Amino acid sequence: MLTKRLIACFDIVKGRVTKAVNFLNNIDVGSAEDMAETLYDSQIDEIIFYDINASADKRDIDIEAVKKTAAKVFIPFAVGGGIKNIDDMYRALKAGAEKISVDSMAVRNPQIIREGSIAFGSQCIVLSTQALRSYRTPSSYEVYIDGARVATGLDVIEWIKKGEDLGAGEICLNSIDRDGTMEGYDLHLMELAERAVRIPLIASGGAGKPEHVKDLFLHTQVQGAIISSMLYSPRALQNYSVREIKEYLAAHDVHIRPFEERQ
Repeated sequence: MLTKRLIACFDIVKGRVTKAVNFLNNIDVGSAEDMAETLYDSQIDEIIFYDINASADKRDIDIEAVKKTAAKVFIPFAVGGGIKNIDDMYRALKAGAEKISVDSMAVRNPQIIREGSIAFGSQCIVLSTQALRSYRTPSSYEVYIDGARVATGLDVIEWIKKGEDLGAGEICLNSIDRDGTMEGYDLHLMELAERAVRIPLIASGGAGKPEHVKDLFLHTQVQGAIISSMLYSPRALQNYSVREIKEYLAAHDVHIRPFEERQ
């Protein structure tokens, strides 16, 4: 049985972590490097760093912010936003990333997935996909890009299947409808996705309390859960520690990496 992962996702604006609801009205939360250090010490399992405006602004990823954040953590660290080619991937990896997340650019140029998996290995390439409920696609979910601003007409399930075929080693699937709402994950979306692909899935959008994470892990085969709003959203009725979440999940028979007392 694979160990389930708790993941913090940093939506980065000018080197700062922000939180939004449905990708709108981002509120500043704190310095990326300081928060990374705090969460690493709190025993988060993984961190994903998204320079959320890079693609829409048509600029490179904030590589200095990547370097500063990577220096604070010794856990899997994925980086995305403004990744346009193999050279951009290489710079992010050299700056300290262990995985590269591709999103908008992958829609515009799907071959970047194949090129990245050949150059660095499929385990290094994460296909991040923003999904919005839509009557226009067979699965009723449509892919959006550029920070969830632009509709593509692509069916989410067909797109992630193509991403797997092109060599992605993991899928991070974010529900725009649930993003920042703290009302629970879109389990239907994740169930559709797990029937479509064989590679690991990360669920994003909607976690507000430990029960939501438990329901995700016990009712789907999803391997990773993004829990950012639970940890540090200023809009949350309650923030939780990583320890509280891990102990709750362990008590409900979720196979999670345990919290370890440190000297």
